[in-house]
Amino acid sequence: MSDKQAETSVPVHELIARRWSPRALDSMAEVTPRQLRALLEAARWAPSFGNTQPARFLAGLRGDETYRRILGTLTTRNQSWAHRAGALLVGLALTRNEKGDIPYAEYGVGLAAENLVLQAVAEGLVAHQMAGFDADAVRREFAVPDEVRPVVAIAVGVLAEPEVLGEPRDIDRETAPRKRLPLSEFAMRDWGSAAF
Repeated sequence: MSDKQAETSVPVHELIARRWSPRALDSMAEVTPRQLRALLEAARWAPSFGNTQPARFLAGLRGDETYRRILGTLTTRNQSWAHRAGALLVGLALTRNEKGDIPYAEYGVGLAAENLVLQAVAEGLVAHQMAGFDADAVRREFAVPDEVRPVVAIAVGVLAEPEVLGEPRDIDRETAPRKRLPLSEFAMRDWGSAAF
């Protein structure tokens, strides 16, 4: 199985260095209810604007009805590998509450999703976040109210050998080195002036 430890200019926390987004998942390995609960607890404790807590999650374990319904909202391309996940989730943003519009609701979902993904790494799991899903289908399938916006789908599971993906281009993509912009392009003192 692929070790895709991040190559960083200084050491970062192991959970961050080990986090990546594989598609090769073990269809026989389970995500336990306790593990799923831990992921959702981690997400629940993410920061949010004014503690508005806009993040909500639909969550299903392989074999249950919620999982099947989430899988049906994914693009065909994502269904081709995500069906092996032990859990499927959709992160949603509550955009209004009794006080009115919730600022930065989608940002809050992003923070919660990252907490969830890092907890997955801590649990010995992997997670892959996806934009490739039909938000309108999620709305219909789960009777999501108008003030709630589906933002991201997430597959969680146990890493498998890349060969489970079948297609050579998918295997190559899975085994390719991780890449990021250099820190000199990412962090600046002024626009175009590197901080490091």
